[in-house]
Amino acid sequence: MIHGVEMKPLVTHPDERGFFREILRSSDPIFAEGFGQWSHTMSHTGVAKAWHVHSRQTDWWYVACGTVKAALYDTRPDSPTYGQLQEFLLGDGHPPVVLKIPPGVAHGYRVLQGPAHIFYITSHEYDGTDEGRIPHDDPDIGYDWTKWPEIK
Repeated sequence: MIHGVEMKPLVTHPDERGFFREILRSSDPIFAEGFGQWSHTMSHTGVAKAWHVHSRQTDWWYVACGTVKAALYDTRPDSPTYGQLQEFLLGDGHPPVVLKIPPGVAHGYRVLQGPAHIFYITSHEYDGTDEGRIPHDDPDIGYDWTKWPEIK
């Protein structure tokens, strides 16, 4: 796991009417940085959004429906996992989780099955000065957003 990245497994309580799933509590250890803003994004199958990176902001992602391949890349030179890349499959067909992305970890996703609805909380309100971008095809990262997950 990239240093500082965390996952919170979620518990689902199903019954004949549907289900209930608690996402985050203010007292959760994974949520120590606190609330700044709650956002919702919807993307269609095949859409890739990458790379974003923040110097101050922590993100927490929850994929409510659809399936995404999330990719993270550690850009922090002082991190023990500097330069490491990590992928996650999130959403339908995968265990429900909240993914925590700390500052300095570049992040993006590609929708494998959409539409995908991602709810994300950030530790700060939107601040354009903390919205870093790295080209999706940056040669230093060398990530192929068109590659689908391996069949196992």
